[in-house]
Amino acid sequence: MNSFRTRLTVIIIAMIALSVTASGLFMMKTFKENHINALQDNMVREMQFIAAKMEWRTGDSQSVLDYYTQEAAELKHFTEARVTFIRNDGVVIGDSDYDAGKMDNHYEREEVQGAIKNGVGRSIRKSDTVNQSMMYVAIPIEQIPTEKPYIIRLAVTLDEVDRSVARLTMVLAGGLLILFVIAALISYRIALSMTRPLEQITKVAKRIKNMDYRARVKVTKQDEIGELGTAINAMADSLQVQMGRIKQNESQLQSVLANMINGVVMIDASGTVLLMNRRAEEVLGFSARELVGRHYSDAKQQYELSQIIKEAFQTRQHLKEEVTFYYPEERLLELNLVPISQGGQEFSGILLVLQDVSAIRRLERMRSEFVANVSHELKTPIAAVKGFAETLLGGAVKDEETASSFLKIIYDESDRLNRLIGDILELSKIESRRVPLLFSPVELEGFVDKTLTLLEAEANRKGIQLHQKVESGLFVEADEDRLRQIIMNLLSNGINYTMEGGRVSIDIHALNDDLIRMKISDTGIGIPKKDLPRIFERFYRVDKARSRSSGGTGLGLSIVKHLVELHKGTITVESTVGVGTTFTIDLPVIQ
Repeated sequence: MNSFRTRLTVIIIAMIALSVTASGLFMMKTFKENHINALQDNMVREMQFIAAKMEWRTGDSQSVLDYYTQEAAELKHFTEARVTFIRNDGVVIGDSDYDAGKMDNHYEREEVQGAIKNGVGRSIRKSDTVNQSMMYVAIPIEQIPTEKPYIIRLAVTLDEVDRSVARLTMVLAGGLLILFVIAALISYRIALSMTRPLEQITKVAKRIKNMDYRARVKVTKQDEIGELGTAINAMADSLQVQMGRIKQNESQLQSVLANMINGVVMIDASGTVLLMNRRAEEVLGFSARELVGRHYSDAKQQYELSQIIKEAFQTRQHLKEEVTFYYPEERLLELNLVPISQGGQEFSGILLVLQDVSAIRRLERMRSEFVANVSHELKTPIAAVKGFAETLLGGAVKDEETASSFLKIIYDESDRLNRLIGDILELSKIESRRVPLLFSPVELEGFVDKTLTLLEAEANRKGIQLHQKVESGLFVEADEDRLRQIIMNLLSNGINYTMEGGRVSIDIHALNDDLIRMKISDTGIGIPKKDLPRIFERFYRVDKARSRSSGGTGLGLSIVKHLVELHKGTITVESTVGVGTTFTIDLPVIQ
């Protein structure tokens, strides 16, 4: 009874059953009335025939009563009905089934009154005399010349009528049952034809509810249900287009958030974290799975951050802070907390943007140090040149030996100043990528031989052995001049920081089909572990006095690192104090 099809079928069957039952009852009632009316008409004709043929007597003597009683008994055989003669005052003067002298006065009987008033009277009731349901029909006898006519009455039992009605009822009931079954089948088919499209529409609607926007209704008819199916299909088309756009926008938004260099955290008005991108996870040291859906204060390791967020919720104003985080690692973060509003009015949360400014601040510090170092490095040779020049101008020029010594110092300092300015300009061009590289195949074995030849004199002065191990037939695509500059800088450093009688070596071999590896090692003084991360910084020196005495500018390793990166390679360093240092360069074979 829960399904619409069942309810519709039951309703149709109930309506048909009511209609058929009402029709059957009406037919049975009509049949019974027609049967009774026909029986009445037949009885009236019989009584009229009896009235016309019979000899009528008046009076109240016993002979008159006997006469009518005898006549009633004889007529019963012909009419097959109870015959009663009633005098005009209601006294029964003859009856075929009962002693007339003992019968009640019949003047007030319904059929008698009907006969007197209308010419024909009829009454159906249970007879007290014979104890059966009887139909009484009476007519006045006009053949007797009295003021009030006598009455002749026929009575028949209704058992035959009831049996006829019962037979008709059985026939009607059987017919109605068959009709009811046929109607039920037809009703079910009608309900099925009406509900099947609705069931299909319901299934499609459920699929659409479950986000299957490709579901469509098969429209076969252009009736109201067909129009509903067409409307459902149009709605599904619109939803599919809209959801496609939403998914595309969501995918784009997720892609933007996932690839942002800044961390983004969205917090609703209750303080629950709604969204975290990948960068925020890295910065805060929490995964989105751990924090999304929880209160921001659950990030207990970031207490200072929680307090700033709390302040943003209290003020509901844009806040900008720089905070040093020590978990998961030490870094300086710039925090921007922006209040979010719905419809430009209702406050709905906070958007937190995290930017790691550690590198920026480090670069700013390096720039400041660079300016200070450049000023210092330039000031030293200039001060020396100026001082010795003033001494010469003051009269020392007359002493040839002193003048020659001072001029030599002025020349060396000028040369150092020239090299310093040259390295600064070179590094500036390299960092700004204004140095065009001319790539060509370089045969490394011959290339290393020529490079070592240029350094042999310097190495021989300190008694340092130069050793090479280069894989035969090895080529690399590089800018030959810049590659020589890289190797010479590293080899020169090795010679400068290696004690007399030491060793500097270069080892080049292929890592695989795509990479070659160069290792430049020395047995020098080494670099302390704490200084290794900074040796590629400009003007950074481990031993400043030793660096100046060796004539270095402090820019060589910075130039080397940038040139390696321009060749799309990498450079690393390993060193042990008192043992030596090894620089490892990996370069692609083909650019």
